[in-house]
Amino acid sequence: MRAAAGRGPHRVRRVRRVLRVHRILPVLPVLPVLPVHPDLPVHARQVNAGPAGDPRTTCPLPVFVPTPGPPRPFSAAPHIRTHPSTQGDPLNSHRKPRTPSPLTRRAVRVGLFAAGVAGVATAVPAQAATGGTAAKVAVASDHVFSHADRRDHTEEKDSFTIRQFGKVNAASVRNQANAVSAGCTADDACRSVALSFQIVTVAGEHTRLNAVNLSDATNKSCTGCQTLAGAYQFVVSTPAPLTLDSAHRRQLDDIHRRLDALTRSDIPATDLRTRADSLAAEVDAVLKDAVAHAPKGDARQDVTMRRHLDGWPGR
Repeated sequence: MRAAAGRGPHRVRRVRRVLRVHRILPVLPVLPVLPVHPDLPVHARQVNAGPAGDPRTTCPLPVFVPTPGPPRPFSAAPHIRTHPSTQGDPLNSHRKPRTPSPLTRRAVRVGLFAAGVAGVATAVPAQAATGGTAAKVAVASDHVFSHADRRDHTEEKDSFTIRQFGKVNAASVRNQANAVSAGCTADDACRSVALSFQIVTVAGEHTRLNAVNLSDATNKSCTGCQTLAGAYQFVVSTPAPLTLDSAHRRQLDDIHRRLDALTRSDIPATDLRTRADSLAAEVDAVLKDAVAHAPKGDARQDVTMRRHLDGWPGR
């Protein structure tokens, strides 16, 4: 009796608590789920939240209920679901087709044109190398420049290049030496020396050659300065391609080393000119010996040397 009487007040308080909760939060009715099309994706299957106008049953946000579609047969190819209204177009093509702008079309045309030009540029050398109809043109330019002033009283530079082009239809070669002395005085004179030796070999019976060989020495407010510029150009023309062998290359390398030493020496300008001419004569002799041992042809084989000096005393 005591146990039953003791549990009575607890039951009353529990019933009162449940009733209090129901007064604060009324029970919402169960919302019906509307039927949807089986082929619609999950994000398109929206369920209404209740009768319109009912403040208790109208949900402020859409409710999404994933509804599994009917089972599909297995296929090795990827399957794309389509909506009946699209007549076979994928459902994800909900955006309108965008026509390319004139700028986009122009960019595409420029890209295609650049790709075509690149293909032509890479094809021309191959055709010329295999003896095709495309003309092979050789271009070479060597330039030595020296500049002496009050901050750097002495600057002496030289160049010794060998360019073997083989058989070509035309060649344009240029060799140039420039020396400048500026801002020095007679008591503190400057010395600027520039020497350039260029060797070019071309082959062919009707090769058109454009060869330029220049030198220029300039004094700018520089009393008593030595400004010397010398350009030596050697053009070897043979019917068949000429390749210098190791013996002739060793002789030319030795001349190159002596030219470096001569350019950086302190000998007077007159002696420098004489020794530079002597080295040029050695180069000419080596090249003529190489041509003499080269295969003969109908065209004439020769070695042409061009020499141009500027700023040298006693020319």
